[in-house]
Amino acid sequence: MKKIILAFVLMFGVSQLYAQGMHQGKKMPKMFQSVPVSKAVILQDGKAKMFCPKCGMYLPMFYKTNHAATKDGKVHQYCSIHCLLADMDDKTKDIKVVDTNSLKFIDAKKAYYVVGSSKKGTMSMVSKYAFASKEEAME
Repeated sequence: MKKIILAFVLMFGVSQLYAQGMHQGKKMPKMFQSVPVSKAVILQDGKAKMFCPKCGMYLPMFYKTNHAATKDGKVHQYCSIHCLLADMDDKTKDIKVVDTNSLKFIDAKKAYYVVGSSKKGTMSMVSKYAFASKEEAME
């Protein structure tokens, strides 16, 4: 029940930001994982392309933890590794993650993840940020 209430509160808050035009980078909340819409690469299509298909979170708001995968020939973009894993099955392939520094999607198998940094996580209490190189992750 707590998860349902939390999801509703998050969705209401995000939908209010979207409805008020704040999604255009004008008043985006200052969170480490957020980027202005102009810097977010959205890989999926459709009316709801700006939202995580699993939980509905607004993708630019949680962009630095975005993951993407191809499933049944369509690209799905998720707010976090949590939502990717919750939606994953044996048809899921070509998993990508946003590189925290360049903000570009990279192959998740080649990424270096920093787990449990001082930065807030998305969909969990433990942060998980990906980097293109080991040196960047160590930094």
